[in-house]
Amino acid sequence: MVHPEIGLEVVIDSSIIKLHEPPTKQTIFKKQENPTKRSQAIIAKINAGYFRICISLGGQALLWKTLSERADISPTLNNLFSKLPSTAFFLIWCLALCVFLSLSVLYILRCIFHFNMVKSEFHHHVGVNYLFAPWVSSLLLLRSAPSFVFPNKYSYEYVWWPLIIPVIALDVKIYGQWFTTEKRFLSMVANPTSQLSVIGNLVGAHAAIKMGWTESGICLFTLGMTHYLVVFITLYQRFSGNNHLPSRLRPVFFLFVATPSMAALAWKSINGSFDILCKMLFFLSLFLFASLASRPALFKKSISSFSVAWWAFSFPLSFLALASTAYSQEAKGMVANGLALVLSTISVLVFVFLLVCSTLKIDTLLRNPILSFSDKS
Repeated sequence: MVHPEIGLEVVIDSSIIKLHEPPTKQTIFKKQENPTKRSQAIIAKINAGYFRICISLGGQALLWKTLSERADISPTLNNLFSKLPSTAFFLIWCLALCVFLSLSVLYILRCIFHFNMVKSEFHHHVGVNYLFAPWVSSLLLLRSAPSFVFPNKYSYEYVWWPLIIPVIALDVKIYGQWFTTEKRFLSMVANPTSQLSVIGNLVGAHAAIKMGWTESGICLFTLGMTHYLVVFITLYQRFSGNNHLPSRLRPVFFLFVATPSMAALAWKSINGSFDILCKMLFFLSLFLFASLASRPALFKKSISSFSVAWWAFSFPLSFLALASTAYSQEAKGMVANGLALVLSTISVLVFVFLLVCSTLKIDTLLRNPILSFSDKS
């Protein structure tokens, strides 16, 4: 009887040997290269949508400034805000300025090293609307700036002009495409972020009145409101198109609240009082806020994981709270005062919550842009 020959096969794991090998120059070079690659990855992901953080900070700074300056709005608000330290508003404004400058530097680097991404962003039906965000946030910073930053009208004017010109240029480009270019029908590309262009005009009008430029304010207000009516009706009819809003971007539905609220504030600054038109716009924004707040299931997917889109909840609430304080100053009733108090409290709490979440999850915030654009020409 022949027995089969039994053999033993010895397998040597190469990873064990590599553990005892000294690090080569190539390994050391790769370890030193990681921070550079990480910074380049962050620059590639920082799109204009991140400036919604600056809009929220600027809107909150303006809210705190308004509340601290108008402690006589009502007895209810007076008891709450009369003891606000003056440094609180200044710290929020400084934080807004620092974040704005940091994002501006990163976005300028993106324009230099990833210009094709910026081009893709401009041709994207959602990304192009966020190109208004840097200018909106800078105009809010200008409008809410402490008095000693711009001691006279001329220093304010020198900053306002360079900020409003890009807004008008984008208006001419985007609004012109809507009624002259067949590939850019509004019914096909309209989405809630289209209201950012309108908000840019309204914030510019609101800032222009501070210089006493009523005619410029009326011009920007007319331009913004005319297109707001068109955009609002188009979005309300919900035409079916090829371009849909990603589910994680659904917090931008709160822009429906921001636009009429900002329009009420802009017209109040032009007219000098919170008249019937301002009240109509405020009630519209209040109705739209109630409509969205009563449908939390709409935002279920968008809030499943933290992202920069969450900041779209903040500045519409700040604009609504600002409009409510102006309304309470005009109405002078218990209901109006209570409404202003509730909305201001909600706005501050949401802002603080987002600020804490962004601080704790800064890495997730920077690496989760939601919208991505191609770097290929």
